[in-house]
Amino acid sequence: MKIIITGNMGYVGPHVVRRMRAVFPDAELIGFDMGYFAQCLTAPAIFPECSLTAQYFGDMRRFPEGILQGTDAVIHLAAISNDPMGALFEDLTLAINHRSSIDLAQKAKQAGVKSFVFASSCSVYGLAEGGPRQEEDSLNPLTAYARSKVQTEQDLAKLAGSGFTVTCLRFSTACGMSERLRLDLVLNDFVASALTARRIIILSDGTPWRPLIHVSDMARAIEWAVRRDHRDGGQFLTANVGCDSWNYQVKELAEAVARMVSNVEIIINKNAQPDRRSYRVSFNKFTKLAQGFLPEMDLQGAIVDLKNGLEAMQFRDAEFRNSEYIRLNTLKRLQAVGALTENLEWASWVTAGEYRTRSVGRSSQAAGAFLS
Repeated sequence: MKIIITGNMGYVGPHVVRRMRAVFPDAELIGFDMGYFAQCLTAPAIFPECSLTAQYFGDMRRFPEGILQGTDAVIHLAAISNDPMGALFEDLTLAINHRSSIDLAQKAKQAGVKSFVFASSCSVYGLAEGGPRQEEDSLNPLTAYARSKVQTEQDLAKLAGSGFTVTCLRFSTACGMSERLRLDLVLNDFVASALTARRIIILSDGTPWRPLIHVSDMARAIEWAVRRDHRDGGQFLTANVGCDSWNYQVKELAEAVARMVSNVEIIINKNAQPDRRSYRVSFNKFTKLAQGFLPEMDLQGAIVDLKNGLEAMQFRDAEFRNSEYIRLNTLKRLQAVGALTENLEWASWVTAGEYRTRSVGRSSQAAGAFLS
């Protein structure tokens, strides 16, 4: 079995790689990533990419068709990954998240790939009043990131069929410890703030709703999607991924963290402009289809996971919002030193000479590298 994982060097990728290697021990696992966040490690004992057969570095906007030959499944994680980055790089978000995703899917289908798994997002619901949103409900994407997910889902639906099974996983907001930790996620931010500053500052009035999912449970859902037969949900399937008990208001998340970390003050900005991103989500479809792969981590466990992980790192940076654990900061820093162009392409000096990247992994044979 051969599986390609794009965006494997991000926050979710290490969990997905570890899961795929555990459940498919003999598989050929191929990573493909631009490498923006490759250095944002939390000092893991094992380099996450060591579990891969090969790692390719390259640009999703120029994905090489050759590595798709003989591939059974593509797990597509690569994206400009949150609202602040999408706001600053709106055109690039649509180009990378939408157009490049469809280009990859078209190439994958032509190469005979059987399963295409797309990491979408519950943020497509935007502002959703009333009851929990189901997959067939109207969408209300409020950001470039959310719009890119909607457009990709719509175009993937047109490609599905003829032996090409597409699964769009609308993930809840991610949380939890990772070898490439992000602290620009709501629960992760709250735990880091509680540990380092003994206070949690809620930038909204605390009332918006968010569904959450632990990153390890995202990897479990991805395994299900890779294994999914088209007779179980159809050639094209969109599913909200999470569980009903993980629909929380932002202030409830802060309160849960404060119960787990002693002497923490919660500060709510009662004068803040309303956060229009507020939605509860129904996970009935996923619950029915994905028995055996449903989320196992609860909120308390996720908080403990983050707390233990940060303490093991001896993490004490109360100014972490200025650090590279905030993905937008990393991109800005790379642009500031001239490593990334305004189009988020690597500068020529990065992809030449001493900085040239090569494939690494379990295979003893060099697989070559595809550069941007």
